[in-house]
This record gives sequence, C-alpha cells and structure tokens, in this order.
Amino acid sequence: MRHVVAWSLIAFFASACGVFKTEPPPTSQETVIALVGGRVQAAPEAMPIADGVVVLRHDVIADVGRRGDVRVPPEATVIDCAGGTVAAGFWNSHVHFIQPTWSGAATAPAEHLTAALQAMLTSYGVVRVLDTGSEQANTEALRHRIESGEVLGPMILMAAGSIVPVGGSPYYILPARLPEAASASAVVAIVDTALDRGAEGIKLFTGSWATPRSIVVMPVELVRVATDAAHRRGRFVIAHPSNSAGARAAIEGGVDILAHTFPAGADRQPWDRALPGMMRGRGMALIPTLKLWPYELAKAGAPAEATRIVLGNAQAQIKAFIDLGGPVLFGTDVGYMREYDPTDEYV
Repeated sequence: MRHVVAWSLIAFFASACGVFKTEPPPTSQETVIALVGGRVQAAPEAMPIADGVVVLRHDVIADVGRRGDVRVPPEATVIDCAGGTVAAGFWNSHVHFIQPTWSGAATAPAEHLTAALQAMLTSYGVVRVLDTGSEQANTEALRHRIESGEVLGPMILMAAGSIVPVGGSPYYILPARLPEAASASAVVAIVDTALDRGAEGIKLFTGSWATPRSIVVMPVELVRVATDAAHRRGRFVIAHPSNSAGARAAIEGGVDILAHTFPAGADRQPWDRALPGMMRGRGMALIPTLKLWPYELAKAGAPAEATRIVLGNAQAQIKAFIDLGGPVLFGTDVGYMREYDPTDEYV
C-alpha cells in the first residue's frame, strides 16, 4: 500500500515517488503537476499503462497515457514515479474519529491532526472517508479544517445519529450512551437534528451488542421511520446489523448500506442465507469489514477455531452477495480498530 500514488488529492504523494508534500500545492490556476514513469491504473477494470504519465492542472486530471503519447507541459512540476504505481485515491467507507488522538479537533495543532490523518489514512492512499459514527461536532471541526487547507487530510462524509434500540447502547462504549429509538417521534427528531447539522447520512444500530452475550434488535417499524425521514431529505442510511436478525431489520426497514457483514449467530445457529438476495433485490450495498472479526475475537481471547468459523461466515456472506451482483464498499472500521494497515482487508 505504501507504493501507490493517489492522484485524487494532490497534497499527498506516496514514498514510491520519493516525495511526500507537507504543504498543499499553490492555488494558482497555472499549477501543473506531471506524474511520470509509473504504472498507471486509470480504472479498476482497465489495463494498466506501463511507463505512464498523469498531468494535473490545478488539482484536475488533464491527461493520462503512455509516455510519448502525453505531452508534459514545460511549466509542470515533474514527479518521478518510476517503480511505483499511480492510481485514483482510495475510499474507506467505514472509519471513526473516536480515539483520544481526535479529541479537541477544533483547536488541536494542525500538524498533530495532519500527522494523525497520515498515520491512519492518507499514507495508505485513502483520500475520501465515511465517518460512520463519532462525536458529530468534533468531526465537523476536523472536516472544516481540512476543507480550509489548514489540515492536510481526506474528504470526510458523515453518517450521524448513531441511533440504537431501547437498551441497546453497545457495551463496549459504556458508560457512554447513544440516543435510543424510543418512539417514532424521537427517531425523527434525532434524524432531523443530525441532518440539520450537515451530516450526509444517518447511522442506525439495527442490531446492537448490549452485553458481550446479547444483541438487541431495533423494531423494523422504527427502522423504517428513520429511513423514511432521511430519504425524504435525500440522505442515506447505514446500519450496524451484528447478526442476521439485525440485518433483516435493516433490509426490511429500507436501509441503504450494511456497515458490516453479520457473522454472529444465536446459539451457533447458521446465518440467514436469504439475506444476500433480499439485499440485492432492494439495491443495498455492503461493507464487509472482514478484518474486524479476527481483531475483536483476538481481544476476547477466542480460540482459533471460533475465529475461523466467524470469518468463514463473513466471507460466505460477501461471496453470496457478490455472486448476485451486489455492490461492495471497501471499509475497515479503522479508528475503532487501532490497527491502521488495511492490507489484510484487501487480501
């Protein structure tokens, strides 16, 4: 992952090209950058371009092709990318800014935040992220400082609200509590407040680990209230399912994205094989977060066989969904997970 140049955010050049810019490029309309000599992967389905050139004018891709076919303007700043790969910047569709590193984002030193973003995201080529649940005001402050150019980091979208079933605040955040879906009116109020503040989407816990051994599932009718309230305003809804029952509540309630696979089962019951087809029929997307399951089970001291079964369930779910043509969004739950390297998730 360290041998990729992400061109979607010109502030960042990976070490394969020998350059990491610590300052944003000049804002003049005449700014021209040429990434020369790398293996250019212009699109996932396209053949790579050997010894390629990417020309950027004022942060916009102006030309892509083989060296000799693309003119490098004489005024361009040339970055030698020989031996590296040049690709579009990556998304991570499941991140959190909840560790102490991110507290006080409105006033923390810019260099501290830039370094933290580099460690968690940008050094791996990630230039766009979806925050799937953090303290909204703090993420808003971080986003504002990135957008202003004061802090170098990825574009941030937010899914806020983090609505849980009654009694469903996750045990791993206690004594903190999340807003509960106590009634339809309460759900609508939470959704409207989050969206009024600028969130692009709403996060639901349709299934939530209330204790290490019990999952509370949100009633489908309240899931539907939340999705209807968000959809009326043209916003999306993402759900944390935890198990098959939580996934079914999300699907039947009209959610747009599942934030995780759902390998956990009650009393070792198999996962519900009907769910990938239901998701595909409703046009939903899935974020696998496969790396999360071994990470969590290792923390719990689970035996290797249990990890193998849980991870196998998650992989079977993603395979069934892909086989049906379902859209998959890459995401790792980094920021909750303290292991930043996404290599295992890609593998």
